[in-house]
Amino acid sequence: MEYIRYTKEQWKGSVITSPVPPTLVTCGTLEKPNIFTVAWTGILNTQPPVTYISVRPERYSHELISESGEFVINLTTEQLVKAVDYCGVKTGRKNDKFKEMGLTAEKSSRISAPFLAESPVNIECKVRETVNLGTHDMFIADIVGLDVAKELLDESGRLCLDKAKLLAYAHGEYFGLGKKLGSFGYSVRKRKKKNNKGKGK
Repeated sequence: MEYIRYTKEQWKGSVITSPVPPTLVTCGTLEKPNIFTVAWTGILNTQPPVTYISVRPERYSHELISESGEFVINLTTEQLVKAVDYCGVKTGRKNDKFKEMGLTAEKSSRISAPFLAESPVNIECKVRETVNLGTHDMFIADIVGLDVAKELLDESGRLCLDKAKLLAYAHGEYFGLGKKLGSFGYSVRKRKKKNNKGKGK
């Protein structure tokens, strides 16, 4: 296989990893919920399942999460793109973002922070450690529960996230996910041999 080789120029270190998931993180309580956009998130460990979000200390949500030790990472879809952008530029100190974006807070199963009803997958989290990194604090958290859309389950109960039309964020822009190019392990998976018996007679 022949790959493209790029000619490079040297830049100073910066945040360029792309794409990343533009998630909507919910915190606070069901009676007084808050929601904000976080793209700095991901998986840190499998067993136990551990995730993180990085949040600027001056943000209103940082205060709420620090007090409760709980939050929900809500995966976002193409239909939520305007809400994702809005909730990333408006503060919950002065705005009811749920009301303004027509979003719905629902009771989580294992924590007091609510989840977003319009999200296909809600990841309930409890903070285990907070790490100051400079501009952001990293909330390292245990994933204590998931709320998964039944509409995305197949006959065997497998989650088909490809049907959710998830969002991606790259260098200041939002994108819908493109066409499927493969699945985990496809490069080493043995191809099934075609059965040509009886053909061509």
